[in-house]
Parts: sequence; structure tokens; C-alpha cells
Amino acid sequence: MRAVVQRVVSSNVKVDGQLTGQIKKGIMVLLGVGQEDTIKDVDYMVDKIINLRIFEDENDKMNLSLKDVSGQLLVVSQFTLFGDCRKGRRPGFSDAARPEMADDLYMKFVEKARNNGIHVETGKFRTHMMVELINDGPVTLLIDSNKNF
Repeated sequence: MRAVVQRVVSSNVKVDGQLTGQIKKGIMVLLGVGQEDTIKDVDYMVDKIINLRIFEDENDKMNLSLKDVSGQLLVVSQFTLFGDCRKGRRPGFSDAARPEMADDLYMKFVEKARNNGIHVETGKFRTHMMVELINDGPVTLLIDSNKNF
């Protein structure tokens, strides 16, 4: 499982001009599911993301997590995070999970984050989405459940 994690002041996602998810202070996550991913990857990613200390404390040090600041989470599915660009000019997506599996693990990620007391908003799986965000910092991190980066 791979994620692009961005600390935001606000973020939203629209499908066909209709708002499907919107948050204020928190984290916007682009989440990709790979063929080999399981519930263990979901558990790792949720725990890592909601406890990642990327918000400033009273001394302007990044010491606080999403949970600590009562932040919100916007999760957008992003199979292209498994795009392989090493050969040629057209990315290959053979490492991305099949849609049924990806949707299931994506929804388990959302459910687990909610079960941890996080306010979670989402995009709409397998649709063309328009995502807006105001990146705070900017703070942008890449996380891979296999710790490839």
C-alpha cells in the first residue's frame, strides 16, 4: 500500500462537479493499493498516518499527530501510485490491485481510521475526481507499507 500524505489547511474532492468530501485542518491522503496488499498493510498505514507527528507543538516543532490536533482526514483512492515508469513513456499498472480488491482495502482503511476516532471524508472510488488542497508548510510525505521508501 502506498500513500502520498499532505498536511493541509483545507482540502476537498469533487466528482462531476459535486462535492464528495471536504476537510479543514488535517491530512489529505492519496492512497494506492497493490496486488500483494492485505489487512496488515491497512493496519500499518492507518496507524502510521494518524499517529505521524507532522503538526507543530507550542515550540513550532513537528511533535503532534493528527489525533493530537483533532485533525480531519480526506482519503482519495489513487491506483496510479503503483504506476511503473521505469521503461518507455507509458506507465504500467500491473502492480496495482484489481478494482474489487482495491476498493475493499480502501474502505477498510477508511473504516479503521473512523474507528480510531478520526473524522474521515472520501472521494468516490473508480471515478474521475478533482482534488483541491491548501498544503500547509508544505509538508508532503511518501509512505509505503513495504517500506520501499
